[in-house]
Amino acid sequence: MGLRLWEKYILLLGLAVLVVVGVSFVSFSSEPESLNGASGSAKISRDIIARKAIIHNFVSSVNASSGNADVEKRDHVRGMMQFAWNNYKKYAWGANELKPISMMGHSASVFGSGRSGATIVDALDTLFIMGLLDEYADARQFVVDELDMRTARGDISVFETNIRFVGGLLSAHALTGEEAYLTKAQDIADLLISAFDTPTGIPLALVNMRTGRANNWAWASGGCSILSEFGSIELEFNYLSRVTRNDTYSKKIERIRKTISEVDKPDGLYPNFINPRTGRWCQKHVSVGALGDSFYEYLLKEYVMSGKKDVAAKKLYDEAIAALEAKLLYKSAQNNLWYFAEMKGSRVEHKMDHLACFIAGLFALQSANEESTEAKAHALELATQIGNTCHESYIRTATKIGPESFRFTTDAEAVAIRSTEKYYILRPEVVEGWFYLWRVTKDEKYREWAWAAIEAIEKHCRSPAGYSGIRDVYQVPAEQDDVQQSFLLSETLKYLYLIFADDAVIPLDRWVFNTEAHPLPVVRSE
Repeated sequence: MGLRLWEKYILLLGLAVLVVVGVSFVSFSSEPESLNGASGSAKISRDIIARKAIIHNFVSSVNASSGNADVEKRDHVRGMMQFAWNNYKKYAWGANELKPISMMGHSASVFGSGRSGATIVDALDTLFIMGLLDEYADARQFVVDELDMRTARGDISVFETNIRFVGGLLSAHALTGEEAYLTKAQDIADLLISAFDTPTGIPLALVNMRTGRANNWAWASGGCSILSEFGSIELEFNYLSRVTRNDTYSKKIERIRKTISEVDKPDGLYPNFINPRTGRWCQKHVSVGALGDSFYEYLLKEYVMSGKKDVAAKKLYDEAIAALEAKLLYKSAQNNLWYFAEMKGSRVEHKMDHLACFIAGLFALQSANEESTEAKAHALELATQIGNTCHESYIRTATKIGPESFRFTTDAEAVAIRSTEKYYILRPEVVEGWFYLWRVTKDEKYREWAWAAIEAIEKHCRSPAGYSGIRDVYQVPAEQDDVQQSFLLSETLKYLYLIFADDAVIPLDRWVFNTEAHPLPVVRSE
């Protein structure tokens, strides 16, 4: 098929830019060199950003015409991103999040009481990946000129700060090569270090950025540390050590790994709370949803990101998943829906969180990285079945959007029963699972499911000034909660975009997503 006039123009422009940029160009399929030359520079001219964006658009246009992109649907998601971003910029610039109905800024307690621009940092790599040049330039300017976590007031979540701010900035550095992002990421990581000053190396949950004082959540099982929080640091800290050649950060991870490797696991399971001073479990509450989820995610992803060299992480992952399968994997009586229940003491609670739906994607990623045919097939079967169950939780609601949690009883399956579990806050985990399943299987149903979710979000979550969560997914018309979560821009829209983009955009053999969907590069063999 011959190229249209505009395609020829882009091709010529792209080739011209390649000549200008020369060896500084690195595609999304590898780790870039610095664009700045001198290490530590905080400046990058807008024309260099423009050249990078033109190259990105050139690559995207080639992928769209010769790859497997669904251009119309991909670009629709891009428009959703612009709508969410433009309203945040108009009504809440510098605030952590947007209240799209009230048209003002919003901040959750995990961010303390300051204005740290969480949405800006979370959206940074998504804007770049989507080729939204003007929006990306504005975000970059805020990060370079205004982002300073030392001004944040009150106690701030180590976990949220790491996955959103450190992870987001490291991802932006990996994608663009700009040293300013790396400098900012390291500065913020240094502010978190005091949380690791415990006898076991297990970090505390909260840090005061001004004083360095650290403590745990008062509600967390007698002041214990949370599995999903202290278990979701290694991707960012190991990558930070790798690119700065400073092992301060990786040594913190080694200490955590030593503690969890040596502690006894009841039935091979990892409870959700551990005492950071004694290294003993605080209670037997086990879940792949809230409080546990990303601990398992990071074990596998650390193995993948290390270029499959961190076999100790894979061993811990395999053992943990085997225990979860043996104790908590169930199938519903009515329709044979597979799900992971929770364990509370000696009692099994047949409930699965929306958060837990991430594990469908994790199993798909595992399948793509297993060596044996048997292991690949088993992991993919788990991924397929859990992905289907999570889809059922969506299509069984009036809005066709899934609830925060859903249960399995003799009378119901994959539905929320309690009123406190019926809300949706723009979470990404279900579409995240479909993204990985699409990449691994190329089964068109995952694109169909994703598009149905997009239509539901547009219908029920879109407001005049952004996107809002809804209070009850079983009620139409839906009542909106007036919060546009930052992870809508970092995760939900990114995964939806990538489902419809070509596989060459952030290929899974070169990039690993942290739990906030910020891509970090895989270590490449020399």
